[in-house]
Amino acid sequence: MLVKLLGAIDVLAAITFLMYIFNITPFIQLVLFCAGLLFLKGLFILTGEPLSIIDLLASATLLIAMFVTPWSFILWILALLLMAKGIVSFI
Repeated sequence: MLVKLLGAIDVLAAITFLMYIFNITPFIQLVLFCAGLLFLKGLFILTGEPLSIIDLLASATLLIAMFVTPWSFILWILALLLMAKGIVSFI
């Protein structure tokens, strides 16, 4: 059950990245919520989970995207990686 909840966070963050890609301005609260939860999930890197680096990078990119527009291929890569992680969590 916990794995599915963490996967849902990944899917929500991927949707937020897709909103940035398609020029839809997401709510600031949604961006901060996703960035904060991804940062907390990224702290699992301290336990030896190597894929948590994706969460840390995505969290930093979400926070940076509030002020500047990052390159679209970075947003695409992070969105697809987070979507894949989220979908695998539901299987």
